[in-house]
Amino acid sequence: MAKLLVLLALPALLLAGPALRLQEDRPIVTKEMVDHINSKGLWKASLDWAGNMTVRQARHMLGALPSATKAPKAQLGVLHKYLQVPASFDSRDQWPGCVGAIRNQADCGSCWAFSAVEVLADRFCIDQGITGLLLSPQWLVSCDPSNYGCGGGYLNLAWSYMQTNGVPAESCDPYSSGDNDESGSCSANCSQFYTATAATSYTTPADIQAGILQGGPVQTAFTVYEDFYSYTSGIYTQTSDVDVGGHAVKIIGWGNQNGTNYWIVANSWGNNWGMDGFFWIAFGQCGIDTDAIAGNAGTAPN
Repeated sequence: MAKLLVLLALPALLLAGPALRLQEDRPIVTKEMVDHINSKGLWKASLDWAGNMTVRQARHMLGALPSATKAPKAQLGVLHKYLQVPASFDSRDQWPGCVGAIRNQADCGSCWAFSAVEVLADRFCIDQGITGLLLSPQWLVSCDPSNYGCGGGYLNLAWSYMQTNGVPAESCDPYSSGDNDESGSCSANCSQFYTATAATSYTTPADIQAGILQGGPVQTAFTVYEDFYSYTSGIYTQTSDVDVGGHAVKIIGWGNQNGTNYWIVANSWGNNWGMDGFFWIAFGQCGIDTDAIAGNAGTAPN
């Protein structure tokens, strides 16, 4: 009887296969989607960057995995009571030269590695005055055994690895996984490492603001919907119900426009995406301010 049920189900599975593949092969952004978003006037959308990118290709640019465990919650104590939070704040203005340039993860789900090393590099500049520091996301992609390289990673485990092992400069292990979506092996002969300390999590907007004012940019994860790939400017708010996956980015500040609070965020899709690689997103959207993390700058090579 069981064998008969399997045989009866086969035609349905065979028919479903091409349909599922077609879904993955359809464009992530359509003209109809762009027109709908622009008609609302909330933020601006375009087909220019996404072009003919498919859903499958779009998924390759994500990689933040949901974790059941988090780094210890930041103990801000009386800081909240006395902290004067400005209406707007941008780390680029507060610490000139310390927020690294926009990078491009390309065809690899390494956003978790990029945003982690970028936050750490920024904080080394802010805390220890090490300017122009570029840390290697490739090292995390290839060498962190607790994560999955181009297959994605957990933010808390990336910071745990950077606390225990550290990461080298980009010059020692240059990024290459974006060319082929392969994590590669941990083969670079690096001997000098930058480490993190005291990684903590921030799970509310107020905590994130305090964390940034106290030490610099933070890493966060959020849910990406298909309309996000069409973003060009303005304050992003979700207009699509199609969940593509989790993405990790770097929050560098915040602002307010016409009564709407928004985060200023650095993406890792190159400077041709969004506003020269950055985007604004409204507080509370897509979980952007519920899963942030950052550690302090630890030791640097002599």
